[in-house]
Amino acid sequence: MQLLIAWIDRFTSALAGLLRWLMLLMVIDMLAVVVLRYAVGEGSIVLQESVLYLHAVAFMLGIPYALRENAHVRVDLLHARLGARGRALVDLIGHVLLLLPVSCALVLTSTSYVANAWRILEGSPEVGGIPAVFLLKTLIPVLGGCLALQGLAECGRCLLILRGAVPACVEPPAAGPEI
Repeated sequence: MQLLIAWIDRFTSALAGLLRWLMLLMVIDMLAVVVLRYAVGEGSIVLQESVLYLHAVAFMLGIPYALRENAHVRVDLLHARLGARGRALVDLIGHVLLLLPVSCALVLTSTSYVANAWRILEGSPEVGGIPAVFLLKTLIPVLGGCLALQGLAECGRCLLILRGAVPACVEPPAAGPEI
């Protein structure tokens, strides 16, 4: 099980590594939009839409990494007061009852929506825009799949903690700021 968890974590980290470069590209793209608009007086629909596309990719594919790093928003007031086993139990219940069903529902409910976009090769409604809205919509089930995959790794990690079969270094990172 630890090998599978490690493989999923590496996959999610590799995805995050790619997203770091895409975020840099998005900043450069946005800078180009601003310079073109205010210094040159020109606009570019393709550049503006590419900022939107890059932001969507970063957001949708960054969610599984946030889960892996335990950087997601946590409202559970009890979680911070529990020990490692208590947190693992709370997390396991949350992953099984909430995260995995929502991830699966996301994939199942978006499939026909995305298939229709692919069928017509849906493009931008703007003249001169990026003719690849169908690719952007594909991120919806991809997000669901990647989130479910990382959710399974988190479930496995919680089970290992509950069984006492995992050293402290393999525990999920400390919780981020609570709300």
